[in-house]
Amino acid sequence: MTSKNNGRFNYYVKWIKFLFFVWLTGGQSVAAAEIHFNTDVMDLEDRENINIGLFSRQGFIFPGTYQMTIMLNRQDLPEQEIAFYPPDNNPNGSEACLTPDDVATLGIKTELLGKLTWWRQGECLDIASIAGMEVHGDLGHALLTVKIPESWLEYLAPNWDPPSRWDEGIPGILLDYNLNMQLLEQHQYHSKGYNYSGNGVTGANLDAWRLRAEWQASGAHSSGSGVSNQQTFDWSRYYGWRAIPRLRARLTLGEDYLNSAIFDSFRFAGVSLNSDDSMLPPGLRGYAPEVNGIARTNAKVVVSQQQRILYETQVPAGPFRLQDLSDAVAGKLDVRIEEQDGTVQHFQLDTAAIPYLTRPGMVRYKFAAGKPAAYSHQLADPLFVTAEFSWGVANGWSAYGGTMLGDDYHALSAGVGRDLFIFGALSLDTTFSRAVLPADETLSGNAWRLSYAKRFNESASQITFAGYRFSDRDFMAMPDYLDAIARGVAADRSKQLYTVTFNQQFPRWGFGAYLNYSHQTWWDRSASDRYDLTLSRYFDVGRWKNISASLAGYRNKFRDSNDDGGWLSFSLPWGTQSTVSYNLSSQNQRYEQSVSYFRHLSQHNKYQLNAGSASQGGAVSGFYYHDGGSAQLSANAGYQHGRYTSAGLSLQGGATLTPQGGALHRTSIAGGTRLLVDSDGVPGVPVRGYGSPTTTNVFGKAVISEVNSYYRNNARIDVEKLADNAEAIRSVVQATLTEGAIGYRKFNVIAGLKAMANIRLEDGSYPPFGALVRNDKKQQTGMVSEGGSVWLSGIRAGEKMSVEWGGDAQCYVEMPASLPQQQLAEMLLPCRV
Repeated sequence: MTSKNNGRFNYYVKWIKFLFFVWLTGGQSVAAAEIHFNTDVMDLEDRENINIGLFSRQGFIFPGTYQMTIMLNRQDLPEQEIAFYPPDNNPNGSEACLTPDDVATLGIKTELLGKLTWWRQGECLDIASIAGMEVHGDLGHALLTVKIPESWLEYLAPNWDPPSRWDEGIPGILLDYNLNMQLLEQHQYHSKGYNYSGNGVTGANLDAWRLRAEWQASGAHSSGSGVSNQQTFDWSRYYGWRAIPRLRARLTLGEDYLNSAIFDSFRFAGVSLNSDDSMLPPGLRGYAPEVNGIARTNAKVVVSQQQRILYETQVPAGPFRLQDLSDAVAGKLDVRIEEQDGTVQHFQLDTAAIPYLTRPGMVRYKFAAGKPAAYSHQLADPLFVTAEFSWGVANGWSAYGGTMLGDDYHALSAGVGRDLFIFGALSLDTTFSRAVLPADETLSGNAWRLSYAKRFNESASQITFAGYRFSDRDFMAMPDYLDAIARGVAADRSKQLYTVTFNQQFPRWGFGAYLNYSHQTWWDRSASDRYDLTLSRYFDVGRWKNISASLAGYRNKFRDSNDDGGWLSFSLPWGTQSTVSYNLSSQNQRYEQSVSYFRHLSQHNKYQLNAGSASQGGAVSGFYYHDGGSAQLSANAGYQHGRYTSAGLSLQGGATLTPQGGALHRTSIAGGTRLLVDSDGVPGVPVRGYGSPTTTNVFGKAVISEVNSYYRNNARIDVEKLADNAEAIRSVVQATLTEGAIGYRKFNVIAGLKAMANIRLEDGSYPPFGALVRNDKKQQTGMVSEGGSVWLSGIRAGEKMSVEWGGDAQCYVEMPASLPQQQLAEMLLPCRV
């Protein structure tokens, strides 16, 4: 054993002996009671030179300020500075000082706050003013344990905090983007070209306000029979919003889309104040729409609403299911699937809404006022105001209704909802409209709507939705009225709409089924239909386990044309990270078959290779996906003999900059909530939230975008992958952020070399046993053992560290001006005042 390792071994042996002695002699004492040690039994050369104050009182903490995590009734709250002061009635004692700001994060009921008493001239909470409250500090774990009877606290739910703990975040600017590019050569038409598209959000956060501007761009170039060039760029929407926690509502100013559970959505410019279900505990929130389809080749999927792109991505060949749309999306969605061979699937999706039910005694509301706005930001008549509500009349019953008033357009709606408990939920409503058209033609009519939903508690993935709507010929929703004003004639008015969404899983049999059906009829044109059916099954055959079979089919009838397609697939696990599949697809009686190989390389990388044949010729393709810390990237390429050669690239990410620093990062929801984490300036620290891990940049910053608003989010350092020259003192942080916030949390990381050292005072003696060594960030880097020995971490060239005992810094040691890359040999460090 080397002398360096031998010295470290002896250092640990001494500490183990001493701590065992403390446990034997002090285990029977009460909290903060004086403990007297007989140092004669200790195996130390200098029994008098011991900083025994660290151990003489159980639970005692020297007066001072410490970074601590607050644990409230077994729930961690964000770390913060906690001061310990001698109480007014005991100058030799020490108590934690909970300031009014600290108390605000505890979630104490409003009626109790006015009865609290304080000490130290109103700076610190008198814990005796809350019956049953206990506070204990633990320096060893940097933890302040707070216990409060649940009867004194606001409503809590797992992973959800009351509004008193919500964080509005810090000021900052952001730029989120989604870029796509495709190259395509169509052999049968002897043409070549490329196209690109992009969309994103630019914004700024100022206190509780979120200011956003959305943009979208596209361009195309083609050559063959002629040369064509097209380019567009538009700022599609300007708006700002803020949360109003006291009202459980969101206030929005600027251009928006009407968010209504009663009236059809349309674009307008004005103001809205809506109850925000995302502020409720997770079990009471709604759900976001899903988009399902089948791509025959590597394809680009674009989801839009009234020309505004909501979602754009590239998917590999096969069935796809987009489940990460915002839960604020409502109304009809336009879906385009652009295949690599130039063909396009197009269909509309009517997002399902859960029946409008409200808990007994509660009222949910939505208000909006303004003018309809075109995509080009031009305003149109009429000036309108709309209001709606839902009232929980009694257990299981809700009444709801609303009105929309404009110069020449009026609508009134009323309905009732019923919770059928184990049988689901049902709602029925009717809406009356009256519209005066430019030719002085007055149209009046009614629309009736019936909705049903059932969520199976035993499996969150099982949801059933069904809806029916019938409208009179002369009924006009506001979008119909605006279209009639623009055209000069009423057209394309809805007659009937059926929607069914069914998702059933049978885990015991490894079987799942998904069905989506939508049937829409019109008074003025032909009907449209959309069917989606997916069946899946897992089974074993001999030694082959977890074989999956899936069958998917769809029919899309849109504007008198049918688009039929299907997909049959068998997948076989190949090792632990790979899958081999056989696929058969069809579209309008055109059949293709292929063999696919999928490989999961790591948490960040995966790819898929396909080879197959069709009536038009053989085809090969590949798809690669990289989930990086700075962006998400996907690339694809395809070739079909005699038809096309193609390649595509997609890049999705963002940049966030704040006074605390910034970073490039991947995105979850454009313009949405995010958490900036700081590793105390240490680069390359692996951190993660709920998504794949990322690392801090050269400035020690990283942005985690997988953050849920109004939900308790955790981020942590992956200590197993931490570099040898870094040590995480605090590796977990927590934040509950309002929507759109840029949160900021700081880890406690010590970076630098580690080594044994021997500290000597100016008179040749050494600091007392138990003296603490801290760096300039007040992080503890070591504790002195017998004879001045100390195991130091976080050593940096030329840095000064303080040596503390008796509650104060007594002297300072300076690290060598130059350090080797490897671990240091034992150092002799003089400690000077």
